[in-house]
Amino acid sequence: MQATADTVVSIDYTLTDNDGQVIDTSEGREPLAYLHGHGNIIPGLEKALEGKAEGDELQVKVQPEEGYGPHRQELVQQVSMEAFAGMDKVEPGMKFNAESAQGPLVVTVTRIEGEQVTIDANHDLAGKELNFDVTIRDIREASDAEKESGQVAD
Repeated sequence: MQATADTVVSIDYTLTDNDGQVIDTSEGREPLAYLHGHGNIIPGLEKALEGKAEGDELQVKVQPEEGYGPHRQELVQQVSMEAFAGMDKVEPGMKFNAESAQGPLVVTVTRIEGEQVTIDANHDLAGKELNFDVTIRDIREASDAEKESGQVAD
């Protein structure tokens, strides 16, 4: 069987940056199972897996446009420390849930200068090339319920 629309594909993977630093891996865990053709994984990886079979091993370099998108400067802004009223401390690297006109999002504090806090709503991997080492462990037909929901059943 091949990875095509409406199949459940289970993969072992290791994701690294261009310096070889491991960002994420399934090592030591169950394989990642996703419903192929439903946008459950980043587009570049899903495209690379299309038509592949159980047991196939591949290395995939995904460009930002087919990963988490380019880094968008308009998602970086400065806010007053007053926006964090009630917090014991605020420091770079901290993540907060925020509301925007497009709905909820996660922002990361990147810098603090006096009473000005720089926050970034870009995904942590936006603008980065992603390197995947993947082994396809299993492929099966999705159930009707999985196809309807667009998600793999637990």
